[in-house]
Amino acid sequence: MSTQPIRPFHLAFPVDDLEAARGFYTGLLGCGEGRSSEAWIDFDFFGHQIVAHLAPEELGETATSAVDGHGVPCRHFGLVMDMDDWQQTADRLTEAGVAFVIAPYVRFKGEPGEQATMFFNDPAGNAIELKAFRDMDQLFAK
Repeated sequence: MSTQPIRPFHLAFPVDDLEAARGFYTGLLGCGEGRSSEAWIDFDFFGHQIVAHLAPEELGETATSAVDGHGVPCRHFGLVMDMDDWQQTADRLTEAGVAFVIAPYVRFKGEPGEQATMFFNDPAGNAIELKAFRDMDQLFAK
């Protein structure tokens, strides 16, 4: 594992409805809202800066890749959480009726890189993965 300090990342992505994005990221995921305009909104995505840009023409289908028997959206972003936070979030999203692309489960059981994962889409169809490792040293395990 790297000895470099973890720095916040920045990610910009398209949406077709800023109010729907605002409700999803602040209401469902609990992200704080930063600056905004009529064309974009900054969110605090667990300490990282993500920006929803109003750009409906940029949305569309995304390809999938076979991983552990599931079709993982090739274009996605997400977060590595600790296991307790991941489970609480999985429970909250399940209770909220989120339609999962890949429902919460543990993949690569008994193998290097064993991890809990879930995939779901935001209102614009952007795929999000939340994952967790019991042992963070497994993050880059081969």
